[in-house]
Amino acid sequence: MGLIVQKYGGTSVGDIERIKNVARRVAEYHARGDRVVVVVSAMSGVTDKLIKMAKEIMPLPNEREMDMLLATGEQTTIALTAMALQAIGVKAVSLTGAQAGIVTDGVHTKAKIMNISPKKVHALLNEGHVVIVAGFQGETPEGQITTLGRGGSDLTAIALAAALKADLCQIYTDVDGVYTADPRIVPNARKMDEIAYDEMLELAGAGAKVMQLRSVEFAKKFGVIFEVRSSMNNNPGTIVKEETKSMEGVVIRGVALDKNQAKITVLGVPDQPGTAARIFKALADVAINVDMIVQNTSAGAQATDISFTVDKADLLKAQKVIEGLKSEMGLKGVQADEKIAKLSIVGVGMRSHSGVAAKMFDTLAREGVNIQMISTSEIKISVVINLDRAEAAARAIHAAFIG
Repeated sequence: MGLIVQKYGGTSVGDIERIKNVARRVAEYHARGDRVVVVVSAMSGVTDKLIKMAKEIMPLPNEREMDMLLATGEQTTIALTAMALQAIGVKAVSLTGAQAGIVTDGVHTKAKIMNISPKKVHALLNEGHVVIVAGFQGETPEGQITTLGRGGSDLTAIALAAALKADLCQIYTDVDGVYTADPRIVPNARKMDEIAYDEMLELAGAGAKVMQLRSVEFAKKFGVIFEVRSSMNNNPGTIVKEETKSMEGVVIRGVALDKNQAKITVLGVPDQPGTAARIFKALADVAINVDMIVQNTSAGAQATDISFTVDKADLLKAQKVIEGLKSEMGLKGVQADEKIAKLSIVGVGMRSHSGVAAKMFDTLAREGVNIQMISTSEIKISVVINLDRAEAAARAIHAAFIG
């Protein structure tokens, strides 16, 4: 007997039959005496459909109203999941993020969890209910509905597991665990039995879609060990936990490809102290996360160019911000490129092995792939390349480092 938090992604609850399948799985845990909290995403495709409808009305919809709209996706799923459990004789009740005590800041569409007060969840568990919580959402202290950004249901589950001091946290998805690369792009990718928080953080930040970045950060901060596994079978998944000595023997743990990136180049930036700070502060003020940054060397010139990458979803907003700075800062222009991808290799073993970058660049050169930008950390190397060569490049890199 224990307290278990389970999260089911959009594919796992993609239709009524799959929701019934989730209910049967949850009922098995409940029947053996476990107390179960279930976090669900919107049914697959629903969030994209809601965004599309909003953008048909206006290209940059009001973010408060977007949160009101997008929160309905998860609320549909929690009610249907509770009904599916009730239909097979299991006491179940659904809660919105706010009802579950999830308190967020006021940054619409990308809110951060400030606090969780799970008294209501505990009370319902003590009454014998399975508690179904809407992922991806919360409420500000002033009562405004907010959403946590793409993949926010992962964060909801990890945060609830920490707040409830759960014995087990399971992240159910449509794959068997965390793979060395996306199996849809690299057919010979292999499932890993375990992976360190830091490696999972870098893979998530590099575009691997298995887990949301902030959810892994939260798990590491609060020591929440979790398992990524499939909702379609009973195979063991991948355990995500603190780094162990044995993990250092593997130089490259995984390859990630992010095709959801866009590059912005700001032309004619005055080459003087403070100009870059003004540009990136203006982007930060509207909650745009900048990933990779490259500034051309000026070698005596009075102006330089700065290139950086953002999520494609933020491209229009970022362009609008830069356009607003043009006259004020004397910028010459702005260029945008959506036909790029970010390719990354990750592994804690990189700390103790040399020549990794050289091997990566040599492999790409032999494939005829041009590198536009480079970024590194202690256990990651990322490059920006052309989108049309991205998948072939990912397969080549995987073959070179992992096999």
